[in-house]
Order: sequence, then structure tokens, then C-alpha cells
Amino acid sequence: MGVVCATAAVAASGCATAEELRAEDGRLVVLTTFTVIADMTREVAGDRVEVASITKPGAEIHGYEPTPSDLKKAAQADLVLENGLGLERWFEQFIDRASGESATLTDGVRPIPIGGGSEYEGKPNPHAWMSTDNAAIYVENIRRALTRLDPAGAEEYRRRAADYTARLSSVGREVRAALAGVPEDRRALVTCEGAFSYLARDLGLSEAYLWPVNAEQEGTPKQIAAAVEFVRERRVPGVFCESTVSPEAQEQVARESGSRFAGKLYVDSLSAADGPVPTYLELLRRDARTIAAGLAGGAAR
Repeated sequence: MGVVCATAAVAASGCATAEELRAEDGRLVVLTTFTVIADMTREVAGDRVEVASITKPGAEIHGYEPTPSDLKKAAQADLVLENGLGLERWFEQFIDRASGESATLTDGVRPIPIGGGSEYEGKPNPHAWMSTDNAAIYVENIRRALTRLDPAGAEEYRRRAADYTARLSSVGREVRAALAGVPEDRRALVTCEGAFSYLARDLGLSEAYLWPVNAEQEGTPKQIAAAVEFVRERRVPGVFCESTVSPEAQEQVARESGSRFAGKLYVDSLSAADGPVPTYLELLRRDARTIAAGLAGGAAR
């Protein structure tokens, strides 16, 4: 029998099967593919449903391999929520097994195509939640899915979604303000994965990365050389890598370009409840502070 484990915000509550959860308190069970959208869903759902994530805090979601118990979770869930845009390439197995409803949270998002000449070129960049404007679309899609599942909760979902959307807008302003002081000649974001296209667009940053999605995770000599050239030409003061992959290749870029490794960014996963990014809003705030500090340093040598 599958086990449903709550993500960071409710980690203290322990784990139970979907059937056991309903037997205990009668709530419907909503399963999400990763922790970021689980957190969003809890904000909209409140206590009316039990929300769980298939992947755990800190997990790399691109190359995730579902377990038999994961598939059982999907079969037991009343609603399964996915990001879409090709992020969860493993997700079709869940839809095949799910007995309840499903919804794609990027419906209505205008995707940014992946560039860089890789096998992914032209495909939609799936990391749309890194824009608070897009996140408002996620919230509305969550509200609609929950309302279809539980019409009696429609007013509560509407109220909570409106409140959360207002907080998203406020954090969006905080993020923009954090980067406002970065000079024009330093407004370049260099990361391991091309996961920040939507954030870079919102903040007016040029973007470079080692690989388009974390299915690669190592960096070829060609990718490293291209990143080194980008950093040298623009005298980028700091480069970054995501929390779910090794920073080794990016540290090499920093050494060879005369820049510096300026820290890790969070995108695909929240941390545990006592970690640095237990919620999506904290993820956005921390990334903005890290980027601002990394680009505020002296120009690359």
C-alpha cells in the first residue's frame, strides 16, 4: 500500500496512506508532482484537503524515477496536479494509474522556448513558476481544480486564492526591488541549469547557463567554454548553481573566467521545514537576495 508523505510545511505530521488519511478525517487527497506546487496548493486549499508531494524536499525532479509506491499513491489520490510543459517526463504513468482527476498548472502560461542549440531547443522552458506573474496563473488553475473536486469549498478556495495572489504580487515587488540596484553592466545571470528564463525576463537580466535542463547535470567542455566566454566578455561578477545539482562545473567556470562562485539558487524543490526555503515565497525571496549579492560584487578579473 502506498505511503503519502507530507512535504516541508507539514513534515511534522508524518506519513500515511491516502486511504488512512480519509479514514481519519474524511478529507480528500490531492497529490502534486513536486514540493513547490504542493506548497502553492496548500495555500489555496487550507485545511479542506490533504496535500502531498510525490517528490521529497531537495529532490531533483527532471530525472525522477517513480517507485511502485508512488504509482499506488496516484491510484489512491482524488486529484493529481502537475506542472506540465515537459517538466515531469515521468508523469504519464501517474495519469494512467490515477482513479481521480488531474490538472496541469501551466495551462494559460505563455512559455519561453529553450535556446542554445541543444536537443531541447524550441521546446517550452518548464520553469514557469519562477515568475510571480505566472505563479498567479498556477494559483487560478489550482483554485479551479479544487473547486471542481470540492464544490462546497468554492468560496473558501476563492478567498484563499485571492489572498495568496496578493502576497505573490507583494513578493514580486520585493524581488524586483532587490535587483533594482544592480548596475546595467552587471545584469547577467549565469546558472548551471536554464531554469531562470522567466525570472531573468521579469528582472531584465541577460541569461546564460551550462545546460538547458538538469537531465545533463555535468557540463560538457563545449558548454563550460561557452559559459566562460560569456562571463569574460561581460565581466560577470558572480555565477550560480541550483541546489539540486553539483556546482563543480560552475565553479570551474568561475575559476577560468576570473569570476567567482556566488552561491546556490533554489528552483525545483523546497527545503525541509527547518531549511532555508520551506515555502515557495521564501524560495523567491532567497534567490533574489543571493542574485543581488552575487552581482553587486566587483567585476570579474
